[in-house]
Amino acid sequence: MGFTCVFIAMGALASTVGAFFIEYQSVVNVVCGLVVIAFGLYFLGFIKVNLFRGGKNPLAGRQLGFFSSVLFGIIFSIGWTPCVGAFLGSALMLASQQASVAQGVILLLCYSAGLGIPFVAAAVLIDKLKGAFNAIKRHYDIINKVCGWFLVAVGVLMATGLLGGFLRLLS
Repeated sequence: MGFTCVFIAMGALASTVGAFFIEYQSVVNVVCGLVVIAFGLYFLGFIKVNLFRGGKNPLAGRQLGFFSSVLFGIIFSIGWTPCVGAFLGSALMLASQQASVAQGVILLLCYSAGLGIPFVAAAVLIDKLKGAFNAIKRHYDIINKVCGWFLVAVGVLMATGLLGGFLRLLS
């Protein structure tokens, strides 16, 4: 819930700012596309930035209640841990290009659900998922490469202005 609130606020802000820049849509598309391509190149290992590497968890081993968990979610989202860094930046770039604040909020709500639901499911099924987590660890480099190429492709579509047409085809 904590990171969802922060992500939705970020999406609303990006959408508000994006509405202001709608007049410069082609320039915004190119800049945002280049940023997403840079995130993809980061995942592929071509760009090395320690900002997205995360850090130690000072709350490890402590019992957390509901409000502590919400606060931790807020801190988690603001801290730019590896789970949210590059992909959140890409989602915010997309939100900044939406026609309304509501569309940006919905986009970040979906992003947050996509990040949060697996966390909740993993917490509930932790013992049953140990094998899956081990498989992910073994294939972590491949997963990063696939995600990196996906981000580069989306960035190219954004920069060329083709992303909107592609999304219209999917809908």
